[in-house]
Amino acid sequence: MPTRPTRPVSALATIACAMTLAAPASAQDDAAMSGTMSRADDDMARVLEALQSLEPKPLPELSAENAREQPTPADAVAKVIEEDGLDVAEPAVTRQDITYPAAAGDQPARVYTPTDAGEGPFPLVVYVHGGGWVIADIDTYDASAAALADKLDAVVISLEYRHAPEDPFPAAHEDVLAGYKWAVENSGQYNADADRLALVGESVGGNMVVATAIAARDQQLTEPDHIVSVYPVAQTSLDTESYEANAEAIPLSRAMMEWFFDLTVTDESQLSDPRISLVDADLAGLPPVTIINAEIDPLLSDGEMLAEAIEAAGSPVEQRTFEGVTHEFFGMAAIVEGAAAAQDYAVERLEADLSD
Repeated sequence: MPTRPTRPVSALATIACAMTLAAPASAQDDAAMSGTMSRADDDMARVLEALQSLEPKPLPELSAENAREQPTPADAVAKVIEEDGLDVAEPAVTRQDITYPAAAGDQPARVYTPTDAGEGPFPLVVYVHGGGWVIADIDTYDASAAALADKLDAVVISLEYRHAPEDPFPAAHEDVLAGYKWAVENSGQYNADADRLALVGESVGGNMVVATAIAARDQQLTEPDHIVSVYPVAQTSLDTESYEANAEAIPLSRAMMEWFFDLTVTDESQLSDPRISLVDADLAGLPPVTIINAEIDPLLSDGEMLAEAIEAAGSPVEQRTFEGVTHEFFGMAAIVEGAAAAQDYAVERLEADLSD
């Protein structure tokens, strides 16, 4: 297992992730935007420009409630499509909004079913969105889940979960595990085949799908055939190589991480919980894992370290970094070439283990 970099930490100060980050509001923020733009490819830069024009406020200056109202990268993608008059094909899926019995009461979920893939039953993908455990929801990440259902010809069930600080750690992890159990047990009513089963998540969702697979192994539940973890939170140091290189990146910076995690954990001892610090978990006996990272992202080293830890535990893993893109790029396939490539890579990896 890789050695984690350490740093002096104040209580509750560590990492998390976000869908919505601050727009430049000062000379320092302008420099951060300029630095990110100079490294981003053209279509990624176009999204960042659109996000900036929406003028989201710096999240550390806001309450969690107000932060949830800020524009997101998904909003920026929609703005680019509208302003540039792009003709973007909608994924060939139907959407059904439902609820599932979570750990402490019902939570929303959305079922995506492919419409051009025959009669089924289809493989089942349980999808978990990001948002730092604090913000975002299944609507924010609709594009990722819909694209996976379309490209993979699978039923995708996207799970909502409780958010911090109202419901701090481990509430979200508990809900996702409950949702995973429920999805497997009820797959038939959604024309899905739980014998062909995957977990896919982004950011903190990328963290929780790995944690859920570990719980499934330990509790002798039905285990997934494959896990795709996209730019996951995997450890608790803010001094990794990518945190240093991307400390002021847009749309995710190191400063944002502390704010999210401050709202998520209630005790410093939780920072070492293996559900958060995955590199400290027992990673033996997992199904094949695919880890996808963005080059311009504080969480790049997290993905690399998690891959190293999984390999050291003897489980199969493949990690790939996509250049010229930032955190949150995965769902932007409509206009970002790197996102389309990342989705195709994820689908290729999933298909190898979800075939009949």
